[in-house]
Amino acid sequence: MADLQFDFTQMSVKDCYKIICGIVVPRPIALVTSVNSEGRINSAPFSFFNAFSDDPVQIALGLQHKADGTPKDTTRNLSAAKYFVINMVDDALASTMNDCAIDFPPNVSEIDALGIETLPGVSIPVPRIASAPFALECRKVVSLAFSNTREILIAEVVRVHARAGLVDPVTHYIDAYRYRPIGRLAGFQYCHQGEIFDMKRESYAEWAAKKK
Repeated sequence: MADLQFDFTQMSVKDCYKIICGIVVPRPIALVTSVNSEGRINSAPFSFFNAFSDDPVQIALGLQHKADGTPKDTTRNLSAAKYFVINMVDDALASTMNDCAIDFPPNVSEIDALGIETLPGVSIPVPRIASAPFALECRKVVSLAFSNTREILIAEVVRVHARAGLVDPVTHYIDAYRYRPIGRLAGFQYCHQGEIFDMKRESYAEWAAKKK
């Protein structure tokens, strides 16, 4: 059977989305809290999200508009506001994250409607979700629009809140067994953290010595 090929330049946005979202997996989930001009707290999940720099510590967040072209709540909030929080999602927070994806009206806060407990930000004026295993307080650096429906927002992480027991206070390594993050697949599919394994990275000298 011959391999399939897909020319994204000739395909619909919907089909491109289905294929790329099924290939690039699992993706971490950012449950973003932001505040609008009226002080209403919004909470929305994003799987077009990742970290890409450690000096300074920066993340990329994919923002989108609704089907009719109007911006979603988080996109609209972050076009005016400078700060937001990325609340990471673990097994325990998965159901709440999924409920935050409900298409609530703009005047309804997911935080209020779902009874989500929050704690105030420390370095920024945006609250975080109390039950999140990690919460990243972020400062927007730049937002780049590539179409009428998609933007990429770059932000600097200025403070991290970690649940007790997840980070070694000396080495700063994360305990993945306790963290239990979930990953985004495609459609309605997600994945739990599976088997964890280590692979030692050799130096060139070690690799070359084995070849002799």
